[in-house]
Amino acid sequence: MKIKTVQLKHFKRFDDLTIELGNGPKKIIALVGPNGCGKSSVFDAFEEKQKDYKGARSNQPPSFFSKLFFYLLPEKKSEQYNKGEAIKITAKDNAQFNKKSFYIRSPYRFTAKLKADNIRSLPDIIEDQNRPSSSIDIDARLQENYERLLGRAWYEYQHGTKSGQEMRQELIGRINQILESIVDIKITDLGDVVAGKGQLFFEKGSSKDFPYENLSSGEKEVVDLIIDLVVKTPEFNETVYCIDEPELHLNTAIQRKLLIEIDKLIPDNCQLWIATHSIGFLRALQKDLKDECAILDFSSEDYFDKPSVIEPMATTRKNWQHIFQTALEDLIGLLAPKQIIYCEGREEPFGAGGEQGFDADIYNEIFSENYPETLFVSSGGGGTMQKNTTLALKVLSKAFDDVELYLLKDRDTLAEEERSNFLESDSSHRMLERSEIENYIFDKEVLTRYCSSNSRSFDETRYNSKVTDINMQNLKPVQQDIQASCGSNGNISDFKRELAKTITKDMEIYKWLESVIFTNHGKTAE
Repeated sequence: MKIKTVQLKHFKRFDDLTIELGNGPKKIIALVGPNGCGKSSVFDAFEEKQKDYKGARSNQPPSFFSKLFFYLLPEKKSEQYNKGEAIKITAKDNAQFNKKSFYIRSPYRFTAKLKADNIRSLPDIIEDQNRPSSSIDIDARLQENYERLLGRAWYEYQHGTKSGQEMRQELIGRINQILESIVDIKITDLGDVVAGKGQLFFEKGSSKDFPYENLSSGEKEVVDLIIDLVVKTPEFNETVYCIDEPELHLNTAIQRKLLIEIDKLIPDNCQLWIATHSIGFLRALQKDLKDECAILDFSSEDYFDKPSVIEPMATTRKNWQHIFQTALEDLIGLLAPKQIIYCEGREEPFGAGGEQGFDADIYNEIFSENYPETLFVSSGGGGTMQKNTTLALKVLSKAFDDVELYLLKDRDTLAEEERSNFLESDSSHRMLERSEIENYIFDKEVLTRYCSSNSRSFDETRYNSKVTDINMQNLKPVQQDIQASCGSNGNISDFKRELAKTITKDMEIYKWLESVIFTNHGKTAE
């Protein structure tokens, strides 16, 4: 069973929505978008369709499903909700719907404890009477699934030919293989109802035979979904499976592994619909399951208040970028700073991507607290630096929106007129007023603060004998003497980094650098 088209008219918040998947719909249909875009409403339509063929433990009133009650003219409220007109679903090859056509998990899945006190009669598995009646209901079928495992064990004991070990392997071996690949836990014991231990017991690392109730929320989420599918897929074998937000309580790596395993559990002649906005699932869809999935981007426009058709998106880089930005939301700012300032220094990263350029290291140390959305990056020196910045501007402006790129150069020995010409030639240009960064961090204000913080005496006489022009003098030849004037020895780069940590926003040297880079860029105020 695979869905081909879905038409929703005046259903939930949709005015007139058509989902068109074509004549060869994919196995996995991913509904992607932010909260409140209508993903769960599609699953509510499937549940309403399912009630044409079997009952449910409860029902929502028509006002829950019909847009006529709240979003149209007041006189429309009296119109009867016509489910047949509101929901129209067609399957591939015009397959007919029946009791096993849909299997739906709501987003509210949480069973804190398992507690079986007896072996009891359970309703027919296909009737699925304990399912949630809508996307807002609790889905607590793990207890029933656990009892079904116990029932199978008892039936095999009574009527089968397998040994106890063979029986355990059949019942929980497949489950354990999947659990260990996702969350590194496994079931060790089905429990003992007679002894008052009617729950599952697990093993993880050195911890043995601990109860289900001691699992983390994420582990319980995985256990719930995997056991449910292992128990249900043998019977629901011509089915559209729907899982609303399968990523609850799960970190990104586990999300990706879980979706891959869910896909393996669901027969290829069935279909999996998932509603998600999580990075782990998107990565699985993009990389691992790309040939068998179709993405419905519910964030691309407003599908509520006009006749709309949504089709699988083309899996281009631009579209994936949009999808991931939707998933990351405000977190995208952490990955793509609002400002990237290229400064002089070696552009090659150090080790596993760390900053090798000294200047960028110093600037990031000074400004990271008060400018957390700014990143200083080394980009070579001279002409190479400007060429690298231009290339970065072209690449990053296409990859991310609203990223500002700036070029910060040392003044070196340039005259003021040359410096002014550089600043005026491009609004992205910045240039130090002093010769280079050492002329700021070796300022007396910084050295005095450093010595005071480290209970040392500043030898100002020795300093004055070596530093005659703090603005434009090349201080590299005398930096060892400057370090000695602070009673320090050792690696000079480490000393300069310690000085950078000393600079705080209340200091004049900080304000001077801030002005050059972030405010008036060192230009004379008019």
